[in-house]
Amino acid sequence: MSFFISDALAQGEPVAAGDPFMALLPLVLFAVVFYFLLIRPQAKRQKEHRKMVESLAKGDEIITVGGMAGRLTDIGENFVQVEVADGFQVKVRRTAVESVLPKGTLKEL
Repeated sequence: MSFFISDALAQGEPVAAGDPFMALLPLVLFAVVFYFLLIRPQAKRQKEHRKMVESLAKGDEIITVGGMAGRLTDIGENFVQVEVADGFQVKVRRTAVESVLPKGTLKEL
């Protein structure tokens, strides 16, 4: 019957566990790398976008997140009115403004 069940043999002295701080070191290093590669750049982009949205002015030429290009005609607290063609205006959220174009760019498009 011993061929079905292996014999339990005594082991040598147990090996002492390593330093607990060394066990946490890879986790801490992973968190630091994660912060510098993902969290910090995203927070920086959000800060720049918020600053750009707050500095919008009437007459600025913009591109929305949806890819629509136009000139700002009215600016409210949460919404802006964008003239995308002569006499055709669209109202979009301020946060939907992706970027501000240099003056005169819309004439080239």
